[in-house]
Amino acid sequence: MLNLLKNLLGMGPKVDLKELMKNGAQIIDVRTPSEFAGGHLKGAINLPLQTLGNNLSKIKKDKPVITCCASGMRSSAAKRLLKSNGFDAHNGGAWLSLK
Repeated sequence: MLNLLKNLLGMGPKVDLKELMKNGAQIIDVRTPSEFAGGHLKGAINLPLQTLGNNLSKIKKDKPVITCCASGMRSSAAKRLLKSNGFDAHNGGAWLSLK
């Protein structure tokens, strides 16, 4: 029961994001195009949060997805959206923390 509550609150087991990245996880940056242009992770795909639902076909379902943004708020919402659509999604938080 405790594990279920932790998972529901996003406090489940920690995932090694660096390991996922090393093994080819997709990085989806959900910031605006102008924020993305100001700096981003190499290989990241810019799909702003407000357009993400309409662009799910641009993301491969057979690879893990790490979402990122400026602070972690939008990437958290993106992770929930992706998980509800069957993706293996993880919130990477702020893009700078993934560097």
